[in-house]
Amino acid sequence: MKKNIFAAIVAFIMIFASVWVPSQAEASMNLSGTVSKSLGSSGVGVSVRDGETGQILYEYYGNTAKKPASNMKLLTGAAAISLLGENYRYETSLYIDGYIANGVLNGNVYLKGSGDPTLQYNQLQTFATALKNYGIYKVNGNLYGDDHIFTGEQLTPGIAAEDESDYFAARTTGLVLSPNDDFDAGTIIVQVSGGTAGKKPAVQALPNTMGMTLSNYATTGSKGTRNTLTIKRKYGTSQVIITGSIPAGSTVKEWVTVNNPTVNTMYAMQQAMKDRGIAFTNTPAIGRGTVPQGATRVYTSKSRTLKEMFPAFMKLSNNSMADIFVKTLGAEAYGKGDTQTGVKVLQEYGESIGLDMGNWSFEDGSGMSHKNRISPNGFTALLYNARGMQAYDTYYSSLPVGGANNRLVGGSLRTRFTSAAYQYRVAAKTGHITGVYTLSGYVKANSGKNYIFSIMTENKQTAVITGIDAVVAYIINHY
Repeated sequence: MKKNIFAAIVAFIMIFASVWVPSQAEASMNLSGTVSKSLGSSGVGVSVRDGETGQILYEYYGNTAKKPASNMKLLTGAAAISLLGENYRYETSLYIDGYIANGVLNGNVYLKGSGDPTLQYNQLQTFATALKNYGIYKVNGNLYGDDHIFTGEQLTPGIAAEDESDYFAARTTGLVLSPNDDFDAGTIIVQVSGGTAGKKPAVQALPNTMGMTLSNYATTGSKGTRNTLTIKRKYGTSQVIITGSIPAGSTVKEWVTVNNPTVNTMYAMQQAMKDRGIAFTNTPAIGRGTVPQGATRVYTSKSRTLKEMFPAFMKLSNNSMADIFVKTLGAEAYGKGDTQTGVKVLQEYGESIGLDMGNWSFEDGSGMSHKNRISPNGFTALLYNARGMQAYDTYYSSLPVGGANNRLVGGSLRTRFTSAAYQYRVAAKTGHITGVYTLSGYVKANSGKNYIFSIMTENKQTAVITGIDAVVAYIINHY
């Protein structure tokens, strides 16, 4: 009998040993080795929390504030969708003053914006159609854009002069146009197509030049030659300079920032009116102006909801949207639509949900500034608290999904975590500025449990992305 009991105990121990899984304490201890091996020991911060309880399970310099890069959008997004609401819409209105006689408006045309980052050229054509339906076929006056909902600098702090031509460094105003459904507000798309070798390539701007000048100094090379094309806006001007060579038969698209979003939008409005057959008696003055009292509102366009904007904002890491949301928060909370006031609202929001923001500091909402500082434990606390938001489903589903091929699902993580073992397990925000790589979000482990993590690195090279992913893979496999 004793022999049978002993045999049963031994059998039980052997079975248990075959399925033994390390405790969380052991998993966390071993994670230190993965962090050190994959990321090194300096310029690194890591935090891992239990997704259900919020308890910190692992931290490596978890309370040390670091540059968040685009992980900053996690805070901006949480504040925007909580304070403005996921059904929030922007409005853009068309006004006229003066009087109409025989189809001629003897007065001015105004567009008054509220910062809609989804405003596109087809909506300007709708405005032009509204003018025509109002009985206007010619304008004896000027075109003005009212962008006074936002004040202060068009460009957020921390943008380097050499980056100002690039789409991620766009200026934002209360009246700004996006070229397509990526909603990179404040940019145009410059398309260059190689034709006959030795000749200039064809160049066009989408939706149109919007008052910008395209200077084409490029050439077409033979098929198979190297593409050396450069498309840049000259600093401080509205001139886009195209140089280099493009292979015959090739097409290149480059998103380029405009120099003055409000004025450039009004140039686009002039073209939209021309498209609808509305002429000007003389060449109109085009600029910024305030809608006068007594002006007649002809038409109002409403933006997509914040809920509809969020996938492009988070998954594509849209800086223009981040900057506009911050200015909008300032305008709505304090009547001051500038970055500094909006950042104050971010701070107040974080404090209101119980975050310890003592060592946080930031000067924008996009993460472009190298002066921003947030700790890994701070990010995981934010992500844990976000679970209580009314709009959490919208917030969570807007995050890039690891290994998802669809651009508006996988976003900036679509080429990471692509193996079957990790695909669709990670929903997180990527971040990168010079020397900085970050990743913060949610992960489902093989155990079936959910975890919240933040990995922040500084003074690193591109190769660190592989190391960051290795740390997340460890969490999936061992937690």
